[in-house]
Amino acid sequence: MKKNKKVIITCAVTGAMHTPTMSDALPITPKQIANESVKAADAGASIIHLHARDPYTGQPTGDPDVFMQFLPEIKQHTDAVINLTTGGSPTMSVEERLACAMKVKPEMCSLNMGSINFAMFPLASRYKTWKHSWEEDYVRNSDDFIFRNTFRDIEKIMTIMSEHGTKFEHECYDVGHLYNLAHFADRGLVKPPFFIQTIFGILGGIGADEENLMYMKSTADRLFGDDYQWSVLAAGKNQMPFSTQTALMGGNVRVGLEDSLFIGKGQMAQSNAQQVEKIKRVLAEFSLEIATPEETRSMLGLKGKDNVDF
Repeated sequence: MKKNKKVIITCAVTGAMHTPTMSDALPITPKQIANESVKAADAGASIIHLHARDPYTGQPTGDPDVFMQFLPEIKQHTDAVINLTTGGSPTMSVEERLACAMKVKPEMCSLNMGSINFAMFPLASRYKTWKHSWEEDYVRNSDDFIFRNTFRDIEKIMTIMSEHGTKFEHECYDVGHLYNLAHFADRGLVKPPFFIQTIFGILGGIGADEENLMYMKSTADRLFGDDYQWSVLAAGKNQMPFSTQTALMGGNVRVGLEDSLFIGKGQMAQSNAQQVEKIKRVLAEFSLEIATPEETRSMLGLKGKDNVDF
């Protein structure tokens, strides 16, 4: 792993798993997503990771027309790297998940490096009423969700998006996903530097334990040497502790309401920017500097914000 002089902060502003009932701060409409993204970038995030939602119900959508209601505005008002999901939600087909990225050819898109169970059904018992009729079934039925990304799916996404010069946030939810990435790297389907996002605390993926953090990093070091940039996201209460530990180990961090709705124990976050500001303050206490968007582009070998189709 390349040792960083500066830390890349990614902010994932809305995601597809949390639902509107769970937090009033969760951005839903294109205007809300754009505003939250710009404020997160102003706070210090150099990468903005984006999903889209139906502006009336908050349901996850892969519709490129919805994405295009906020992508140009974010690009216009920030220099941040825009990183589009190809994960969408577990209820979408691969074609739905890939539709927008194929159209707009972003600098970066996410790429889950394998299929996993992806569940949040224990959360359903916390809520007696729901803002929208779709939410309860979506949450409760996640005990039957499989997030699909087969080797064929991954190769398809890699091939299509690499032709557009798009690089990947390789999302690794378990150790086997690192080996999957090594397989594709050995075949030459992706080139370094790799941006590897190791993910902890999702029900269905590797647990948020310190031993797992160390093991995922040591495995990535063994497989990729100096050819990768390491980043970590941890769900819920583990977001800030894992981010801090990762940065102290030379890595990069991801925060945002996609990953945690909280800013402290029992305290709901008021915005994405609040989480960015908190991790930036914490890292400053350890004299760690934050990477700018242009420094991030250089570290990750990105094509630049002017070479996208939005």
